[in-house]
Amino acid sequence: MDINNKKVLVTGADGFIGSHLTELLLSKGCQVRALNLYNSFNNWGWLEDIENYQNQPNLEIVNGDIRDPHFCQELCKGIDVVFHLAALIAIPYSYVAPTSYIRTNVEGTVNMLQASKQHGVQKFLHTSTSEVYGTAQYVPIDENHVLQPQSPYSASKIGADNMALSFYNAFDLPVTVVRPFNTYGPRQSARAVIPTIISQIADGAKSIKLGDLSPTRDFNYVKDTALGFVKLAECDKAIGQVVNIASNFEISIKDTLELIKKLMNSDVEFVEDSQRLRPGKSEVFRLFGDNSKLIELTGFSPKFGLENGLKETIEWFSKSENLAKYKSNIYNV
Repeated sequence: MDINNKKVLVTGADGFIGSHLTELLLSKGCQVRALNLYNSFNNWGWLEDIENYQNQPNLEIVNGDIRDPHFCQELCKGIDVVFHLAALIAIPYSYVAPTSYIRTNVEGTVNMLQASKQHGVQKFLHTSTSEVYGTAQYVPIDENHVLQPQSPYSASKIGADNMALSFYNAFDLPVTVVRPFNTYGPRQSARAVIPTIISQIADGAKSIKLGDLSPTRDFNYVKDTALGFVKLAECDKAIGQVVNIASNFEISIKDTLELIKKLMNSDVEFVEDSQRLRPGKSEVFRLFGDNSKLIELTGFSPKFGLENGLKETIEWFSKSENLAKYKSNIYNV
């Protein structure tokens, strides 16, 4: 499928990855219907960071909520390709409000699948997460790795992934499950470790409270993740498949933080904070993704190494107008 000039829907377009994906799709000439979570302030989230967003002729911003099945039916009318990113994603908050994750991540996904089936959508890209793998049983983690629900968040995403695949098996809905590993970059929430560190250093902090620094992660710059989504949408062989978007590389949280300190010329101290530690059996200690399937299917490979991606992220967070959007001194659950 050539995605250029297609009518596409991005749910969660107001979020971190969704806003970058929306930008990329607009650059390809797509007509983009961008779903923004309804709020009474008429705030369009990170979509408002897209240059000239109010005057983009191919951008239609819609306010609503995927938890409403009737709304989803209207949302999918006339759509060729659905990029389904809308979800609750904060792991610590899933310990506090697990039912909310079922309502949004599982039931909301079913609503979108039903609507896409009803309206004959040509491609449905469902967003998974590397968290569904849990702590690696072997590395690099390929798509056949066992799924381990180590948090209510990951359990809800396992459920959503399987519902998406069931619509492929039962109804021939052209579904691809896209499984990004740890994405970072401009606009990311301060609940994630990289923006937490960068925003606090940029704000002049001398000491930063953190959780466990020993786990490893497979970090992917957001522009690579967005491009991976597009490549998979264009790949007919990816229909019915689960595909990792990963860098095939792992680094510990501690080493990542030391690299950020070096790039920002900082002497900040890191202090362990028990409030930020996950429950023992819930911590995912190792994530290291195999991206060979993505490369085999699409020819795609990451364009940003970790250091280059961090430099762009640091540059963005260091701008006063961007830093002002973050409450760097408050722990984000």
